[in-house]
Amino acid sequence: MIKRIASFLALVAVLAACTGAASWKAHRPLYYLSPAQMQFSTFPAAPVAGSDVDRADLKTLHEWQARRTPAQCARARSEAEETYDEFFAGVSPFSRPTVPEAEAILERLHSDVGAAVSSIKRHNKRQRPFRRDPTLEPCLERIGGFAYPSGHATVSHVYGRLLSDLEPRRRGEFMSRADEAALDRVIGGVHHPSDIEAGKRLGDEIYADLLASPVFRGDMDKLRRLLAPR
Repeated sequence: MIKRIASFLALVAVLAACTGAASWKAHRPLYYLSPAQMQFSTFPAAPVAGSDVDRADLKTLHEWQARRTPAQCARARSEAEETYDEFFAGVSPFSRPTVPEAEAILERLHSDVGAAVSSIKRHNKRQRPFRRDPTLEPCLERIGGFAYPSGHATVSHVYGRLLSDLEPRRRGEFMSRADEAALDRVIGGVHHPSDIEAGKRLGDEIYADLLASPVFRGDMDKLRRLLAPR
């Protein structure tokens, strides 16, 4: 009986660790990152409500709300699903349409990044700006979920870093497109500026972990072979 109780308590401890520090969805497989890399225990917390950073966030959102254009809102809506094609179709170094092998790798990358973002979002539980300030009217769908960090900023930044390593001479072009996609979430009114900056920082951390994965580096080699002829 004592052994069974001890085993049960050990199992509870393991499950608590997984759902607390690394609460990525159990049904979502990890392709490149390990469970240990999903903990992000040192990642900065979201700004405290009412802090200087938080007030600056809301001020910037109101400024964008006053000056954003229909074209900017339309561009932000076109990126709603945060897919590779939505972000980078216009500057993609791959042939169009993207070949299935490249699409599969990019989807696996998106899955790992999304799991990491979800883990930190659930830990911080920062509400969307329009839920905190009723005078903010987003021009995008009033989506659910938490705001910090921005998944769009994280995913687009990781994709931008990947493309920059595949074609270094176009780094400025790729990272500018990633930054534009991230800013569109502020323009659209569904993210605070600090959510965006956190997403970029998270993207850098994730990409460093990805480069340590032999599986990811192998897939990068595959993507190099799939680049469109110059």
